[in-house]
Amino acid sequence: MPTVLLVRHGRTTANAEGILAGRAVGVRLDAEGRHQAERAAERIAGVPLAADVTSPLERCRQTARILLGRQELAADAIVDRGITECDYGEWQGRLLRDLAREPLWSVVQSQPSAATFPGGESLAAMQARSVAAIRRHDAAVQAEFGDRAVWAAVTHGDIIKSVVADALGMHLDLFQRISIGPASISVLRYGPHRPEVLATNTDSGDLAWLRDAAAAGDAPVGGGDGRAHDESHGTNAPD
Repeated sequence: MPTVLLVRHGRTTANAEGILAGRAVGVRLDAEGRHQAERAAERIAGVPLAADVTSPLERCRQTARILLGRQELAADAIVDRGITECDYGEWQGRLLRDLAREPLWSVVQSQPSAATFPGGESLAAMQARSVAAIRRHDAAVQAEFGDRAVWAAVTHGDIIKSVVADALGMHLDLFQRISIGPASISVLRYGPHRPEVLATNTDSGDLAWLRDAAAAGDAPVGGGDGRAHDESHGTNAPD
């Protein structure tokens, strides 16, 4: 199956101010966020993308445009509501430091599978629709471009965490163990036997090695001989 690059949008004005933006309109990348997106685009520039899918929210569409600016892909990014931000309901637009005092906050931290935001969406529903959307696009890319194709999905931190958790076979209650920083890139494949997570939360390193990466197949017993790239590639970076 193809390789999918899960790209979080760059930092926004709301991120910098500690506000839970949710699906609010008018939330754009700040100067640092644009710089982060440019850096992500540079990392991906050596990998011809077969497709670019984005959340409909402005910060993701901005990031997707920056990525495509370094690509020869003629088509615009495909907008898919399936990978839009979680509907945080009444939490949207509030300061994170205030939300941390809410009783639901501890549920979100320790048992997210039981968390439903007041007037909004449950984290379980968020994971189900985002995983379904990623798998649907992956199958479409495979059908049109083959197993060695690489495509990108530009989306949000909790969306990427939930997709990575699903690929790792982790219960949703463990997804808070995964960190996804602004404009970070995570890499996975849906192989014939199981998903394969190649990298998470990377914010440095050339990704051109993906052009020659073998399609997902059987896991090498004993770990195999690794992929052919130098030490500057595929860095697992902290948040």
